[in-house]
Amino acid sequence: MTASAIIPVILSGGAGVRLWPLSRAAKPKQFLRFGSQHSLIQDTLLRCSGPGFDQTPIIVSGENQRFLVAEDVQAIGVKAQIVLEPMRRDSCAAIAAGCLVALQRSADAVVLILAADHSIAEPEKFVAAVMAARADANAGYLTTFGIRPTNPATGFGYIKRGADLRQGLSSKIEKFVEKPELAAAVEYVRDGYLWNSGNFLFKAANFIHELEIHAPAVLSAVRGSVEKAALDADFIRLEAGAFAQSPQISFDYAVMEKTDKAAVFAVDYQWSDIGSWDAVYELLAKDPSNNAIAGRGVIVDGQNNLIHAPERLVAMVGVHDLIVVATPDAVLVAKRGQAEKIKTLVAKLKSLDLSEAE
Repeated sequence: MTASAIIPVILSGGAGVRLWPLSRAAKPKQFLRFGSQHSLIQDTLLRCSGPGFDQTPIIVSGENQRFLVAEDVQAIGVKAQIVLEPMRRDSCAAIAAGCLVALQRSADAVVLILAADHSIAEPEKFVAAVMAARADANAGYLTTFGIRPTNPATGFGYIKRGADLRQGLSSKIEKFVEKPELAAAVEYVRDGYLWNSGNFLFKAANFIHELEIHAPAVLSAVRGSVEKAALDADFIRLEAGAFAQSPQISFDYAVMEKTDKAAVFAVDYQWSDIGSWDAVYELLAKDPSNNAIAGRGVIVDGQNNLIHAPERLVAMVGVHDLIVVATPDAVLVAKRGQAEKIKTLVAKLKSLDLSEAE
């Protein structure tokens, strides 16, 4: 019997404030391009559009992003079900909505949960990993993809592997670790921990079963919202009253850290969540002085800088380790390694009621 196609469920609700001033509420980072001819959400969809994947992915997004999603989907010739959340309730509710919609297609649906705003430079390795990890999903596990670290990064969560499920491939998860300080990250890399990619593969029915055990309030609220959803062309509008009753909690906290069915499949493809301008710098090509320039930039006597200026000229002389991002209405100048402070900056700009922060 041929295995049913894997249904991609794309989560597209992020704001990407650490990539201000390019990423804004009106157009967050999943709709932007970083060294690709496609936006991040388009690249995500194209990665899982080949054989073995259901050709009608499910995209879970917010009301305020519905036209951005629809335009990007249409531009690459994809037909998708777009599920609209009436308000944000974090990743657990979003995944629950996607899985319940997938179960309307098939009681045996296998779903691939993907963030819309990640970059994977080797799509063929990604597809091979998904197909190989299906064995664990079929065995009842909720499987996340753990990236073998290339450095002791402090911007990612980590996973400690437990007992092997399939030697050299998948393991049970012993514990999740939050974003660490550098000294701890060095130890984690040395001890074989994996980066937590936040992408998952499992049978939708198995997820719903675990949700009923560990987060029944989320399931009850989202199920009621899906049952009362309204169809509007390609949009599925979740009912607001029921959805609002869902606790606001991430999938990791609600389920993965509690279930005995949590597994990790180790992969080594090039992956980034593009969570900061430093991550963008790592993605882009460098000149002999290790500068990265996207758009119109000139650097003299400078090293390790990033210029992102698609619409205006930026010139730098004699400076090092800087990030300069220029948009038509705002300019950011920051030292590299300041992602959290950029997030703080955006909050301050909003508190000053500056329209450019939005």
